[in-house]
Amino acid sequence: MSPAVMAIVVLSLYLTFYHFYAKRVLGRKIFDLNDNNITPAHTQHDGMDYVPANKYILFGHHFASIAGLAPMLGPAIAVIWGWLPALCWVVFGTLLIGAVHDFSALILSSRFKGQSVGTIANEVISPRTRLLFLLVIFFLVALAMGVFVLVISGLFAAPDVANIPVTAHPEAVFPTYSLMLIAMVIGFFVYKKNMPVLPLIALGFVAMLITTWWGLDHPITGFSAKDWTWSLLVYAFIASVLPVWLLLQPRDFLNSLLLYLALFMMLVGFFMLDPEWVAPAINPNPEGAPPMLPFLFIVIACGAVSGFHGIVASGTTSKQLDKESDAPLIGYGGMIGESLLALLAVLATTAGAFTTRTEWETFYGSWNQAVGLHQKLGVFIQGNANFIHQLGVPLDYAAAFISVVVVGFAMTSVDTGARLLRFNIQEIGKTINIKALGNRYLSTFLAVSAMGFFAFFEMNGKPAGLFLWTLFGTTNQILAGLTLLTVTIYLYRKKKPILYTLLPMLLVLGTTIAGMIMGMMGAINKEQWTVAAVGFVIFALAVWVLIEALLVVRKINLERVQEILATKEI
Repeated sequence: MSPAVMAIVVLSLYLTFYHFYAKRVLGRKIFDLNDNNITPAHTQHDGMDYVPANKYILFGHHFASIAGLAPMLGPAIAVIWGWLPALCWVVFGTLLIGAVHDFSALILSSRFKGQSVGTIANEVISPRTRLLFLLVIFFLVALAMGVFVLVISGLFAAPDVANIPVTAHPEAVFPTYSLMLIAMVIGFFVYKKNMPVLPLIALGFVAMLITTWWGLDHPITGFSAKDWTWSLLVYAFIASVLPVWLLLQPRDFLNSLLLYLALFMMLVGFFMLDPEWVAPAINPNPEGAPPMLPFLFIVIACGAVSGFHGIVASGTTSKQLDKESDAPLIGYGGMIGESLLALLAVLATTAGAFTTRTEWETFYGSWNQAVGLHQKLGVFIQGNANFIHQLGVPLDYAAAFISVVVVGFAMTSVDTGARLLRFNIQEIGKTINIKALGNRYLSTFLAVSAMGFFAFFEMNGKPAGLFLWTLFGTTNQILAGLTLLTVTIYLYRKKKPILYTLLPMLLVLGTTIAGMIMGMMGAINKEQWTVAAVGFVIFALAVWVLIEALLVVRKINLERVQEILATKEI
């Protein structure tokens, strides 16, 4: 089957699952979506974090926030095992697991006052699990956002301390920072002057395209990657403390429009090019690579299922959900959007960036070559630039445009991630009774400092984020499994069908725990004691949550038996 035919089949599956599985099975049968259930955006409206949003604007925020660098990087590495395994997991992993995870996390948080999955676990499972969840979330988000900042700074300027072998794209600087100002102007006029949204969004989108076009011919140079890293951290702090209506909502929606345009252009260009597969369908034993199973699932990570998405859904998105009927589009549909991005990453690296099997095998000749984050980002840009080039866009302009889009994905995740870390630290403060951590500015400073640690602090000659990046996939998947575990116990308490979340949870946790054990053993063999130690702590926290869950299930069963016995006695 050619890549073009395969893409048509996948797009049909996306539409079918969204309309039948998401809306009818999950929405009606499992979660009983009801617009009479007033969401936290209304019951706890504060003008800062809890603000109801139009479903299309909120979809834009959610999609842009979850679609960071990972769905581009993960599949671009996983194709070393062949295009077929990567494509199957990107599609079916999303439709049956990842989108279910995101949707259910959003609904659960909405029904628990907009609380995070960590705090919800306190009520659904046991009080001890709250701190366990929050610690895992803190490590995951701080690590991911620190690496995102590092990668963006490498795209903005010539690499320095990180020794990143990537072609810089300083032409992305001007449109990236201009978007922040455009978004704030729109937010001010909409919420403070009550001006209509659509005309402002239209003007903002045109202004964004103009700044993108101008930036392509006027790259901003003269600054090092370290300079840009500091700039991005300052931006993350500001974005986290500002009201969501002033920057987050308009910026994410405008950015999502640019992402939609890029996805449309890449897809159209792909069908016009109609390339053939240059990668093998299955490549079971690449040189130096770990076993395909379970590491295919772990490497692709956000391209199919991601614990980070549950943090976004229960962190910022649930606080802006206008009504429950909007949830399938935002939660399930947003993950389909991410899967589409991952699909394009698979197509770009197996049928777009290379013209012959020899070229592909040279690039993906060994695992050590495949795991380089920045090299794979370059392949993603190159492959999709080739697609857009089919529309008559000069190749260098197409590559520069894709770089702006890539930065847009990452930047949206960075500012959302900083806010999520702020929420996380505030919840940790409540859990351990340190009231000072409830201060918005102090908690944001600590959040940005944690991101800066992973971006700046060096371990074995590499930034801590890059050194510990091998733990991102396993930690991310473990958190997804624990989120599905929390949802499953919630449904079990409500006497609702649980197979739709139980089976995905067992698959995710089973494969990830096996992969984490193998990863820890590999780190010990390589004498990477820090990686092994941090991995063991994450593993221990996950096992602890599982034990707590088993105990609460046992308690629920005993209570039900007692209810039955009491009924018979009556």
